Amino acid sequence: MNPRSLPSSPQATIRREVFQKETLEAWLLLAPALVLLGIFVIYPIAYLVYLSFTAGSFTRAGVHGVGLRNYWRLLVDPDFWQVLGNTAYFTIATVIPSLIVPLGLAVLLDRAIGFRDLLRTAYFIPSITSLVAAGLGFRWLFQTDGPVNGLLNGLGLESIPWLGSPTWAMPVLILMSFWKQIGFNLVVFLAGLQAISANLYEAAELDGANEWQQFWHITLPGLRSTLIFATVTTTIFTLRSFEQPYVMTGGGPLNTTNLLVFYIYNQAFAQFDLGYAAAATTLLLGVTLALVYVQLRVSR
Repeated sequence: MNPRSLPSSPQATIRREVFQKETLEAWLLLAPALVLLGIFVIYPIAYLVYLSFTAGSFTRAGVHGVGLRNYWRLLVDPDFWQVLGNTAYFTIATVIPSLIVPLGLAVLLDRAIGFRDLLRTAYFIPSITSLVAAGLGFRWLFQTDGPVNGLLNGLGLESIPWLGSPTWAMPVLILMSFWKQIGFNLVVFLAGLQAISANLYEAAELDGANEWQQFWHITLPGLRSTLIFATVTTTIFTLRSFEQPYVMTGGGPLNTTNLLVFYIYNQAFAQFDLGYAAAATTLLLGVTLALVYVQLRVSR
């Protein structure tokens, strides 16, 4: 006799009915979120990929397929490669200090020192400041007759055309982005430090471990998941930077501060080359996902 033809027990039938009921309830509860996810995330990404294979206007009637032509244009466009190099330099030079400096500050502020709460608040304020407002403030600070050059003149040094110099414009953008990100990462690291048991440090002191050994063998391993989160969020924040060049430099001078998102914006809304901009955006999405994947793999 086939075992499948045997009647199931009442308990198995009840468990199966309960499982089916719970599954249906779960899908009903997830349905609103899935609908919103499909409308505002999945569909826009799918439409973006579709646009990257087309050329034309905003209207569907004005769009026609061009195959891989937009991606080929990216490969042979020297401006795009310059922008890609600018973005890589900007990302690396922003992410590394935005992780190292807040981590060091968090270790210091996690101790019982004077004005600790005031210092925590002062470091966190930049993270809630508008990027546009921060960009305008830094543009005022580093303009030719601004306070920074005034300080240099007071020290007997010559003024530097910060935002008009191909050499100095990008470091100013990096400094502003680092200033904006430091407070958020500081709070994240402080939360991670508080999750590490104080008993570990006490046991390490009894074993004769110095502060550096405690940091290397207790603090860093205890902050592994926190470091992953901070690295991923900082990388994404840096890669999607738009306000900095838009407000401070306009992508100049000589295209040296033109970042990828600002380049995409100009192609889409200044040149109205939507297919080309969509191809660049698709590439940015792929690079971002690849970097996040690599970071997660390396952290393991």
